[in-house]
Amino acid sequence: MEKEERGKVLRNLKPENGADDAPHPIDRYVGGRIRLRRAQLGLSQSVLATRIGVSFQAVQKYETGAIRISASRLYEASRALKVSPGFFFEDYPEASDVGGDPRNAAADDLDAALDRREILSLVRGYCGIRDPALQAEILRLVGRLGNREGAPESTP
Repeated sequence: MEKEERGKVLRNLKPENGADDAPHPIDRYVGGRIRLRRAQLGLSQSVLATRIGVSFQAVQKYETGAIRISASRLYEASRALKVSPGFFFEDYPEASDVGGDPRNAAADDLDAALDRREILSLVRGYCGIRDPALQAEILRLVGRLGNREGAPESTP
């Protein structure tokens, strides 16, 4: 491929919103899932960084989507976080689900929620409960308190 053709291809890969340095929504989503799982396990950014062979600053940037995580590094992260690589993409809205454009508020909503310290504290506490029945009760209670549609029904 000639140099001019490569340049055209690379220009076509830039974000559609016109911002060359704006994180792609998928990168932000994957980063949020890394942050979520790290918090669930109670790991610091430094510990995760050591396990995957990067600096803690790189982990910070992965978690915000500021830099992209390579496939090999994502694989290492999945091993360190004890999940499959597919975990990082679970529940990402498909283009058909969001009117044809994956650049939507869903990634922003996840980032906003995961940036809140109380959410991370709640996740850590919930994951620390060893009794599955108690976990289920807490999940039902939170669902009812949040008036969430589709919250799990409580059983008598």
